[in-house]
Amino acid sequence: MTSEATSTQPRVLVVDDEEHITELVAMALGYQGFEVERAATGRQALDAVAARPPALIVLDVMLPDLDGFEVARRLRREEGASTRIPVIFLTARDTTQDKVEGLRLGSDDYVTKPFSIEELVERVKAVLRRSSGVGPGESKLSFADLELDEETRDVWRGGRLIELTPTEFKLLRYLLANARRVLTRDQILEAVWDYTFAGNASVLETYISYLRQKVDATEPHLIHTVRGVGYCLRLPR
Repeated sequence: MTSEATSTQPRVLVVDDEEHITELVAMALGYQGFEVERAATGRQALDAVAARPPALIVLDVMLPDLDGFEVARRLRREEGASTRIPVIFLTARDTTQDKVEGLRLGSDDYVTKPFSIEELVERVKAVLRRSSGVGPGESKLSFADLELDEETRDVWRGGRLIELTPTEFKLLRYLLANARRVLTRDQILEAVWDYTFAGNASVLETYISYLRQKVDATEPHLIHTVRGVGYCLRLPR
């Protein structure tokens, strides 16, 4: 079932077994000029993507056949890096474990029920704006739901714009460029502050604290201390 669209706005696939939700989301996106296709099960969603890949998928986690996580796993197995479809998970489950699982599967956002339809529409727009920007590696760094644009110096976490000072931006950029790697304090000080000695470690600790307050204001936390060594930007284990 597809809503009429007279504009060139991207097409969105909305997947939820609750018809009133897909109808509400389709109506709201349709008013914004989007073309919307609806599916009620995971298999219907996979068939719809195979027939005509959408620009974005709003995907419920709790579906009657394949759950949303399994749908995302199958999509990611079939996709190449250049054909990756952005996914916004829509779910009543709000645990950190579920969010981590969604992020591991490459979700672009995670919206919990009950939700504001206006907020969901804005998140759809924000994810599409980010995904339609320059090609991978040209000016953007990303990990999980954290994204940094080197040209505009914008930083987002889960679709939320984060305001950073120049030093915070430089520190986060270094952590993102080395995501999953354990970085020593000396490495970070030299890269971010041009310090070649460890006497200013307190400066680093202060700025890590500032970053955590902004970037890790929502779970899952991404900035981790490696005791006796330094820091690492990764998902919780």
